[in-house]
Amino acid sequence: MTGEPLVAIIGGGFGGIAAAVKLQQAGINGFTIFEQSPAPGGTWWDNRYPGCEVDIPSHAYSFSFMPYDWPRTHASQPELQEYAEAVLDRFGLRPRFRFGVRVESVTWDDEAGHYWVATDDGERRSFRFVISAVGLLSVPRYPSWPGLDDFGGVSFHTSRWDPDTDLAGKRVAIVGTGSTAVQVVPAIAPAVEHLEVFQREPGWVEPKGERAFTDAERARFRRFPALRKLYRYKLFLDSMRRFKAYDTGGREQRRMRDLCLRYIEEAIDDPAVRTAVTPSYPWGCKRPIYASTFYPALNRPNVTLVPHAVTEVTEKGVIDDQGVEHPCDVLILSTGFQPTRFLSGFTVTGREGQEIQEYWGDRPRAFLGVTVPGFPNFFIMYGPNTNGGFSIIAQLERQAEVAVRAITRVRRTGARLVDTREPALERYVTWLDRQLAKHASAMNAGCNNYYHSPSGANVTQWPRTHLVYYLLCRALPRRGLVYEGTSPERKS
Repeated sequence: MTGEPLVAIIGGGFGGIAAAVKLQQAGINGFTIFEQSPAPGGTWWDNRYPGCEVDIPSHAYSFSFMPYDWPRTHASQPELQEYAEAVLDRFGLRPRFRFGVRVESVTWDDEAGHYWVATDDGERRSFRFVISAVGLLSVPRYPSWPGLDDFGGVSFHTSRWDPDTDLAGKRVAIVGTGSTAVQVVPAIAPAVEHLEVFQREPGWVEPKGERAFTDAERARFRRFPALRKLYRYKLFLDSMRRFKAYDTGGREQRRMRDLCLRYIEEAIDDPAVRTAVTPSYPWGCKRPIYASTFYPALNRPNVTLVPHAVTEVTEKGVIDDQGVEHPCDVLILSTGFQPTRFLSGFTVTGREGQEIQEYWGDRPRAFLGVTVPGFPNFFIMYGPNTNGGFSIIAQLERQAEVAVRAITRVRRTGARLVDTREPALERYVTWLDRQLAKHASAMNAGCNNYYHSPSGANVTQWPRTHLVYYLLCRALPRRGLVYEGTSPERKS
């Protein structure tokens, strides 16, 4: 039954690619990948702003099954896009893709034992299993400032960068100082007439240390694959020590704070700016920022840090929370995404007609971040509480393995479906909350971060290292997943 419409994968970013390769390696070839963009890559296709690059080392931010000749310690957006294309070619995945097709709804048919997947091309297809791989940072957050629609200049979100806008000689305002803005600012500062950077709340910034690999280094990695694996292993090992800094009472917390404070003193000339960029909350409350060029850009004579939130937009510019108007020609919104609104881009309906948003209420939750009770044969990549663990690519591989092992067991045993035990999910969520409080207390230290749902619960972050997640993904599915019934194939 190689050609059967078996698995629908929604999303062709790195999560969808991981799921496809793992399915293929398990001998399952009956899958289709729906990707609304015209090419693979997900967030690395959408985000093309100047200076865009990953802040996790390239040899860790890549698949274990696809080593690569990375030219730099931290890959740029074009390099990551090339990598995604290379994986598709290496594993022959292009024929499985439906580019430019957006999924609108996924509906379980209990009698038939499959899902109906409706897409924006007007088609409705049946699939026995569905893997959602739409990502966490895919829905831009647009602020609700009064007057935004009346702005007389050009305005856009960083994830929807307008390549036709020439910034040369323009007065530019960028709102936000998170991981995206710190890449945009130094990239555009040399071209603009004046750049104002609006900071609602500072973040802890540490130098990234990015550089090009030497020709000799790249040659050694190519010649000795074991050396490349050892280097990757060391990166993960170092991340395990660093994770301890999320404990507000530990030595690593103090070490990371001191490192960032020294960097502020060394990199910023103006004492007033140093004070403005120094956070008052523990390291790790917000997502830590890796940037080697942002602080030096603030020293430029044509760059001004405005340590105030924007409250209103006029036809000519923006007004900060002190009531001061700042004229500008271009308004760039580096205002983040909506990560707590999991699966908000399409409707998911499970058993007895229940929608997943109704089941979740104000707290998205999933067993291992992958499966949800009452939604059989449905798997989530980059689901609740899976962000972190150093490299999200590694986390995605583990999630793909959970899904593929479950699908393989259903087919091997002749079961009709796989679902999640409700008590197992409840125990898992209770454990998550304890781990967050014990090992990642900094994440709940009172700053403005994107981790928490309306319930107040941290619903995005993984509270331990990747090694712990790996071990749990191997051990817990046998306790949390339940296989039911006899499949239609076995009956016939």
